Amino acid sequence: MRRARLLAAGALVSALAAGALPAAATAAPAPAAARHPHGVHAVAETIRQIPLQGAVNVRDLGGYWTYTGGQVRTGLVYRADALGKLTPADVDTLAGLRLTKAVDFRIPLEVQYDGADRLPAGLATTSRPVSDLGLYGMLLTAIGSGDPVKQEQMLGGGRAEAFMRDVYRTFVTDPADRAQFAATLRDVADGAQGPLLYHCTSGKDRTGWLSYVLLRALGVPVSSAERDYLASNTFRAAYDARVRDGLRQSGRMQNPDLLIPLQEVRQDYLDAATSRMEADYGSFYGYLTRGLGLDVPTLTRLQSKLVR
Repeated sequence: MRRARLLAAGALVSALAAGALPAAATAAPAPAAARHPHGVHAVAETIRQIPLQGAVNVRDLGGYWTYTGGQVRTGLVYRADALGKLTPADVDTLAGLRLTKAVDFRIPLEVQYDGADRLPAGLATTSRPVSDLGLYGMLLTAIGSGDPVKQEQMLGGGRAEAFMRDVYRTFVTDPADRAQFAATLRDVADGAQGPLLYHCTSGKDRTGWLSYVLLRALGVPVSSAERDYLASNTFRAAYDARVRDGLRQSGRMQNPDLLIPLQEVRQDYLDAATSRMEADYGSFYGYLTRGLGLDVPTLTRLQSKLVR
């Protein structure tokens, strides 16, 4: 059985290298979603949210079908938003996931304002800051000014959207960012590493990009990887709307809808990163191997561990 899994993983790596994974590949139909042992609710067939009170975008990345008919294992990799506001009950829920590593992509400014992770006893945060190009600081400045003219000058007229596209390109072009993503993927591939969670502030951009990369590296069709990325809009919508309402009611922003392009994930943000990836490395496989420095044995271990 182990040999068969290794052969299948090797075949997937070869297909990646040859660019032979069809972008819109159709996997075998998935059975009706079962309830996750840790209380996860299945959403849109294979997107599995972990309901918490202090975080809204926590998910098990497993359950997706690959183009060969394999399935990404559940209970091994989790993606999340900030964990600094978890309740004691939330921490108990995380304890039930039996996490052995929690990776935080936030920069120090974010941790300072939003708080350090609240984690089960015995689990410490691994800090791997990934640049947000100053996004968090810009938000603090814009909102803190209370000046609608300044806020419009900073965020209006398509400037927020353009800034987000630049952030996504930096995920690909910045060597330090690539190193943090690569280190996390190596942790995921490590056979001795137990369940792992990674997160940023909203769990949608840095976390969303790495999740997209991981799913594609496992042979999940591009359409499914994109759906996982875009699902942050569903999970975050109510919370983000409450934030905007609070800013309007407090008088800090006359037009808090200026924040929507920064609160959402959008296909064109993701496209900005993938276009940069193809321009710099020629292909997704080139990005994995030359951009992230992942060798074939690591990619094979990744697939052998996570795809059944």
